[in-house]
Amino acid sequence: MRRILTLLTFLPVLAMAAPALRADPVPVVVELFTSQGCSSCPPADAMLLDLAEREDVIALALHVDYWDYIGWKDIFADPAHTQRQKAYAYAANQTTVYTPQMVIAGETHVVGAQAMEVADAIRAHAGTDHGITLQLERSGNELRVALRHDGAGIGPARVHLVRYTPREVVEIHRGENAGRRLTYGNIVTEWDVLAEWSGNRDLDLRAPVPGEDRAVILVQRVGPGPILAAGEAR
Repeated sequence: MRRILTLLTFLPVLAMAAPALRADPVPVVVELFTSQGCSSCPPADAMLLDLAEREDVIALALHVDYWDYIGWKDIFADPAHTQRQKAYAYAANQTTVYTPQMVIAGETHVVGAQAMEVADAIRAHAGTDHGITLQLERSGNELRVALRHDGAGIGPARVHLVRYTPREVVEIHRGENAGRRLTYGNIVTEWDVLAEWSGNRDLDLRAPVPGEDRAVILVQRVGPGPILAAGEAR
């Protein structure tokens, strides 16, 4: 049974020659909202590990904190992840948030580890072209980002920098998953907004990316709405 929490409050989520470091076609972003304290989540966590191996997908695990009170504090949980999930719920006129939940391309919501629904959603969004060219180049502790748009304005959008750790193994000692040794993949460790962008002009950015965590750039319509472009620099 999926874990559900009534949504009582909402806080708004507020020139380069290097080739783009991304798959062709543009990868589809899959966000998993999960918790180590949720007994329904391990199958979805395992599915995300499989999705992380695909070249056509950027898989991101956002661990939420609202199940910490039932006996186990998720060591990867971040209140900002909870607020992002609430923002998706608010934008979709939903009154609850729950785990596990997958959001594909910022638009399609899937309950739990429904492999066929997730596969269908990825297939439906694959190859979507918003006319955006994204180029990334990572040099040491700096990431260079170039965005070009070949059409009319894309509307208010935000350029997000996401960092993640590829894999961690955790021994769960209390709560619903007590006694289990679980493997987690693509664990989001940082999420920052680099810029607001309308698509009416070219955009060039530099961002610090210290450490070994992977770096992902997402361009997402404000809402949060659809993810218009995505790329990863390793």
